[in-house]
Amino acid sequence: MTKEYDYDKLGFKAGLEIHQQLNTQEKLFCGCPTQLMDTADSTYQYYRYLRPTRSEMGEVDRAALEEIMHKRKFVYMAYDTTCLVENDEEPPRELNKEAIATTLLIARLFNMDVFDEIHTMRKIVIDGSNTSGFQRTALVSTNGYMETSQGNVGVGVLCLEEEAAQRIEDKADHVVFSIDRLGIPLVEIGTEPDIRSPLHARETAELIGMLLRSTGKVKRGQGTIRQDVNVSIARGARVEIKGVQALDLIETIVEREVERQVNLLEIMDELQKGSASVQGDIIDVTHLFVKTQSEVIKKALKKGVVLAVNLHGFAGLVGREIQPGRRLGSELSDYAKKSGVGGIFHTDELPAYGITAREIEALQQALDAKVEDCVVLVADLKERAFSALGMVVDRSRFAMTSVPEETRKALPDGNSAYMRPLPGAARMYPETDVPPVVVTHEMLHDIALPELLPARKGRYMKDHSLNEELAERVAFKHFELFEDILSGMGDTEINVTLIASTLVNTLTELRREGIDVNQLDTGQYVDIFKLIASGDAAKEVVPELLSTIIAQPGISAQDAAQQLGLGTKHKEDIETMVDEIISRRMDFITERGLGAVGPLMGLVMKEMRGSVDGKVVSDIVTEKIKNILS
Repeated sequence: MTKEYDYDKLGFKAGLEIHQQLNTQEKLFCGCPTQLMDTADSTYQYYRYLRPTRSEMGEVDRAALEEIMHKRKFVYMAYDTTCLVENDEEPPRELNKEAIATTLLIARLFNMDVFDEIHTMRKIVIDGSNTSGFQRTALVSTNGYMETSQGNVGVGVLCLEEEAAQRIEDKADHVVFSIDRLGIPLVEIGTEPDIRSPLHARETAELIGMLLRSTGKVKRGQGTIRQDVNVSIARGARVEIKGVQALDLIETIVEREVERQVNLLEIMDELQKGSASVQGDIIDVTHLFVKTQSEVIKKALKKGVVLAVNLHGFAGLVGREIQPGRRLGSELSDYAKKSGVGGIFHTDELPAYGITAREIEALQQALDAKVEDCVVLVADLKERAFSALGMVVDRSRFAMTSVPEETRKALPDGNSAYMRPLPGAARMYPETDVPPVVVTHEMLHDIALPELLPARKGRYMKDHSLNEELAERVAFKHFELFEDILSGMGDTEINVTLIASTLVNTLTELRREGIDVNQLDTGQYVDIFKLIASGDAAKEVVPELLSTIIAQPGISAQDAAQQLGLGTKHKEDIETMVDEIISRRMDFITERGLGAVGPLMGLVMKEMRGSVDGKVVSDIVTEKIKNILS
């Protein structure tokens, strides 16, 4: 269970960086569609090795320097929906005008000051997620704010940038990316460090998400929005935690980062009191493990070595928990893995993994380690092992003096793991291939602010008599499609509750059955609801009609209804069917009374196969049973 803290007393500060894909027709710097592909449809592959470039001041970004410590090949999967711009074999085109317009709208929603010109910059990224080795980003506006229950939260920056490639497979010596996502327009919204607690962080993220969705111009679904959280406490350091996918996780992520920094500071205090030191001498101890029964080490020794380093005064602290299930040793291991090794061993956790007490004793003697010391060892190729222990030495020295500033990866359980150092100013330099965009008075004057989702929910309840839950779910998740369908129905008398329920409930059920409802367009929904309004199909068969149309692209709603055997039934036909069923179930009616209406209605509907509205059947069955009972 996460500890409770007095966040004001700790000097807590936090800010958010929200990355949201825009729902444009084309990518940011080319005319390719913004749709994701099945990797099985990849038409060709190519690979690259990336290296950092120097800034205008001749500096190399520290995060980029660490990325090249472990040389890896980056493999890219391309498609017939991608082009030479994504491959970095053709210069980018001008900034997407649709994306600019949406970004300016978002700037207005956050009360921001928009620059007179939009200039594109290059941001060095050599983790393979961009084929060029940099990401193109443009600062659009600054100095905004948003109102929250804890006061205003400043919105410091709004950038328009290109989305990264999608990571498909991660191996020790290579990474596979899919470039279908590369270049999708993306806004990055950065708040000021005005967030006062983990709960406030979640509220702020939810509010940003609501404002973005209110535009109706952002993509929806898994992976289309990502939250990064910046957290610090007074004696700690600013840490950026990247890739928080779920809003529900933000509060836990922030709580656990505070817990991590508090525990690291306690470890630091103990190391300083105990006169800990890290000389950093890396010793080859392979000869101690030639007869080992540890399968991990035996496997490594086929081509590699075992190296070790002594951390004086670290005994018991490397194995101390700093987040639930994670220890200082986990932090050391995260650093070591940047060199390509699988992990580390340390004497706080041994004997284990087949390593015996006798081997540990020999190891401690070889490194002149005392009872207060902790020995860390790595088994791998010599170059990798040496580099990995060098990283362990660096992280151990940090442990004695401070909490390091770094970029971390959000883990699914709310913890985080080290990724790289925080980047510096050296990662940015001008983009010379993309001309600046002048923001005219007309571009800003023509912006019409959207109806916010809470107001839209209230309107649906008032104008369409939707209940609160249904109105909220339609407003927050389906309002674009919902309003397009209502508009398409024209003067046709419609059951608005049926339309809303279909979008909220029926589509969810079809997705669970593995049916791709994204294939449906607005016109197909309109045709189905017009069919029902005309009486040629009952509302109960909407799922079957949708499934049939999806399974047979191009088929009309009318043809789907005929294929399903649906057709208008006259009242006389219904009454005849009801009479036949009632005559067979007289005992049941006598026993259940009006309680028989529901079961008998189900039988009639099954026979009618959705060719009649359920209310019509219910009225007829109820009337006939009442007559029998009276």
